[in-house]
Amino acid sequence: MATRRTKAKSSQSWLLLIYKVPSESSRARVAVWRELKRLGGFYVQQAVCVLPDREELRAGMEKVRERVTELGGSSVFLTLTEVDDDAREQFVEGFRTQSAKEYAEIVEECDTKFVKEIEFERFRENYTFEEAEEIRQDLEKLRRWLTKVEDRDWMDADGKDLARSKVADCERLLEEFEADVYERTEGTV
Repeated sequence: MATRRTKAKSSQSWLLLIYKVPSESSRARVAVWRELKRLGGFYVQQAVCVLPDREELRAGMEKVRERVTELGGSSVFLTLTEVDDDAREQFVEGFRTQSAKEYAEIVEECDTKFVKEIEFERFRENYTFEEAEEIRQDLEKLRRWLTKVEDRDWMDADGKDLARSKVADCERLLEEFEADVYERTEGTV
C-alpha cells in the first residue's frame, strides 16, 4: 500500500502533459484518456493533464507519450516547479474530488451490488460453492479497486474510511454466506 500523503505543499512540483491525437480517431483519444486516468491524472482541460511529480508517475507519463506518438499524435511534457496558489489549489481540489468520487463509487458498489447479490442468493436459497466462489471474486475486485484508489489518493480525499468500512462489511457478509454454504452442503455429510 502506498505511504500516506498529506496536503500538497506550495513547493510541490507537478507533471503536465499536453497532447494532441488525430481527431478522426476517437479510439486513439479514448486510449490516451484511459491510460492517464489509470495513472490518476487530473484533466485541467481537454488534452491537458496534470499529476504530482513522482518517479513512478513520471515513468507512466513517458509511456503515455510513447502511446501518443504511436497513435500519430504529439505531446509536450513539462515539470512545473513554480505554480501559483490558485493553480495549486485547483490541482489539489481536483485530485481530492476525483478520489472522493471513486471512494463513493466503491461504497455504492458495495451497497447496491455486493450486498444485494448475497441477499438475492439467500432468497433463492442458492447455497452452492460455485456461487460463494463467484461472490468471493467480486470481493477481490472490490479490494483491488480500493487499493488502486488509495494509491492514487495523493491529497487525502474524503470517503476513504467509509469505503474501507464498506469493503470490510462485504467481507463479513461473504464469510457468513460461506459458512451457511458449508453448513448446507458439507455439514450434513
